[in-house]
Amino acid sequence: MPITLEIISPEKLLLSKQVDMVVIPGTEGDLGILPGHSKLITGLRGGLVDLYENGKITERFFVSGGFAEVTEEHCSVLADTITRQSELDPGKAAEALAAAQANYAATDMADANAYLEASDRLISAQAMVDSVSAKRADH
Repeated sequence: MPITLEIISPEKLLLSKQVDMVVIPGTEGDLGILPGHSKLITGLRGGLVDLYENGKITERFFVSGGFAEVTEEHCSVLADTITRQSELDPGKAAEALAAAQANYAATDMADANAYLEASDRLISAQAMVDSVSAKRADH
């Protein structure tokens, strides 16, 4: 029995399909979502959303952050930004990481909100670079 997965960007519904399992990058670690999962709402960190069918990853998406809502039959991924892993640009990923590192270095660490924002941006940019590396390793 599959689980219905919806991936939603700020602009539109990108994907709605039945999958055997989805792995999402939760703020506290990766979460494997199977049919019958307990109800859950969690924040997402930058990372890959992996869609599994017949025991294999069939699609991968990079999310920069957002939220996921899970029920026994349904998983909705509400992403800040989302890109198919196959469409990630290594040059843009490297540029985003360099900009995030510079922003982090210039952040006033005494300002908790600024620190949190800079830290989240850095984590997401590093995850994008790591996702590009994972794409190369898959091929």
